[in-house]
Amino acid sequence: MPIFKKSPNNEPNGTRRIHMTKTLTRPLLLALIAILSVNPAQAEEASNIIPDVVYGHKDGMALTYDVIKPNDNANGAGILFMVSGGWVSRWSPPENTKFFTGGIQDAGFTVFLVRHGSSPRYKVPDAVSDVQKAVTHIYENAESYGVDPNRLGVYGGSAGGHLSLMLGCATGEVGEEPDAKAKSGEGRVAAVVAYFPPVDLQPIVNTPGLSESFPALIFPQEKAAYVSPLLHVSSDDPPTLLIHGDKDTLVPIAQSETMIAALKKANVTSDFITIPGAGHGFRGEDAKTAEGHLIDWFKKHLTE
Repeated sequence: MPIFKKSPNNEPNGTRRIHMTKTLTRPLLLALIAILSVNPAQAEEASNIIPDVVYGHKDGMALTYDVIKPNDNANGAGILFMVSGGWVSRWSPPENTKFFTGGIQDAGFTVFLVRHGSSPRYKVPDAVSDVQKAVTHIYENAESYGVDPNRLGVYGGSAGGHLSLMLGCATGEVGEEPDAKAKSGEGRVAAVVAYFPPVDLQPIVNTPGLSESFPALIFPQEKAAYVSPLLHVSSDDPPTLLIHGDKDTLVPIAQSETMIAALKKANVTSDFITIPGAGHGFRGEDAKTAEGHLIDWFKKHLTE
């Protein structure tokens, strides 16, 4: 169907223009109404978002992260959030994530929402490799986001907490020195916060029942040590905060207790906060309490 309707030849030119205007302006008018209906605060927030930055590829697919800048009072530090639950990394519009990043943005931090290849196709070692690449990419491009590459923090919960600890430890195979990029700063973070993280995967890899619920845990047993942050603790690890609920039945609090003991033994600046009555996944007041400790930790170790 033609966009323009031809007016009869006996109509005056003015009438012909009216026909064309009616046809052309309806979609434009609707678009204008949509633009004018946007809340100014929403528009400002959207302008601070850089979505789907590609940090690598695998199997023909892009690996991405989103950048969310604070509206004002930027402090020059960046916080990576590990988008991971059960080592599944789901996508959602970055503008809809303020319920768990808003407090961090309000504190002046630039937030990076980092995604990795998800299970069941990809396993835990794949996720670790992906997020290590993401840190290196962010480190190399941090200044373009207004962030000091030497002031990057990372946090996450459960599988995301596990990946956060792996980035903090930043080592290769057990017994080996950190790789060259980790030594030079690239691929390593300056502070870590981990909520209810599994820290030793050796006993749970390929476990019947558990691996069915979490297929990311199905991989060769000999790789389990490589992806167990407990076995990578060393004296040069960054300041690390662990937060765990004492009613967690999925990842027992003993995991964080074991990890904090190893960090203290290695003289790593670290702390452990227990939230009484909290299970796996913080909600309501427990979530606010955890976020408050998280922000204080990153302020202390990335901005002071």
